[in-house]
Amino acid sequence: MHFFAKTHTPIYKMISTNIISGSSSAKERRAEILKLLEHNEELLVTDLSQLMHISEVTIRKDLTILQQRGLLLRTRGGAIRRPVENLNEDTSIGQKRLFNFREKQRIGQMAASLIREGDNILLDSGTTTMEIARNLDRFQHLTIITNAMNIAVELMKYERFNVIMLGGHLRINSHSVVGPLAIAALRNFTSYKLFLGVDSFSETEGVSTPSLEEALLNQQMIAQAQEVIAVFDSSKFNKRSFAHIADVSQINAIVTDHGLPAGMARRLEAAGLKVYEV
Repeated sequence: MHFFAKTHTPIYKMISTNIISGSSSAKERRAEILKLLEHNEELLVTDLSQLMHISEVTIRKDLTILQQRGLLLRTRGGAIRRPVENLNEDTSIGQKRLFNFREKQRIGQMAASLIREGDNILLDSGTTTMEIARNLDRFQHLTIITNAMNIAVELMKYERFNVIMLGGHLRINSHSVVGPLAIAALRNFTSYKLFLGVDSFSETEGVSTPSLEEALLNQQMIAQAQEVIAVFDSSKFNKRSFAHIADVSQINAIVTDHGLPAGMARRLEAAGLKVYEV
C-alpha cells in the first residue's frame, strides 16, 4: 500500500499538513519531495501529483533533476531513497541546499535576529549561513567577513554593508575559499559573532566536516571570534565527519530546529550553551 493511503503513518500526517501547493517554487517543491522521502521508502508519481496539485509531467521532471543531483533514485513510476550518505563525502552545495530547505530558512531567520546594528560578523560558507545573508534587510550598518563567494554575491544586494571577501583556494563544492591565504587574512580581523555552518555535531566529539581545509579555516574563524554561533538543522546531530573543527565547549550558542534528540537541549544548556530552536 503506497504512502498516502488511509493507513499512512503519524509522521506522514504531520508532514502532509505542510504540503505546498502547485503555485510554489520548484525549489520548495523538490525540497518537500526529499522531506517525504526521509519517512517513506518509495514515492509514486501519481500520488505526488495529487498531493501537490501539480501535473505528473512536472513531478517526473522534478524526480529526474533530483536523481541527476544524486539525491534520490528513480524507479518505474516513482522514486526511492538514495543509499545512506557517507558522512565523509564532500557533498556539493547544490545538493545540500535541497535537504531540509524549510528548516534552514527558519534557522537563518532566527540566527539573523541575533545580530545587532553595527555588528562585525563572520559568515562561514554553507546553505544555512546563506539563509542568514538573505535576512539582513533591517540593518543599515554591518561589517561582514565571509569565505563564501555565493554569500558575498548575495550580500552585494544590500549595497550599504561593508563586505570583506577572504582570498585563497576556491573549493567548487562549497563555493568557498580555503587554505593558507584565507587563514592568514583572517588573522587580521576580530569579529563579534561567528555564524558557523556545521556538517556534523556530536555531544562528545564536537563539530566536524568532511573537508580538512574547511576544518582548518573554521578553527581560525573560531579563534578570531568573540562569540561562536553554530547554525544547522537537526539532521546533523549525533554524527561525526572526517575532520574535527572544535569541541562543544568552544561553541557559545546553537540555532537549530525542533528535531533535537530527546534531552539534548537540556544537556547542552547545562553545559553552558544557548540553544535556539525554531
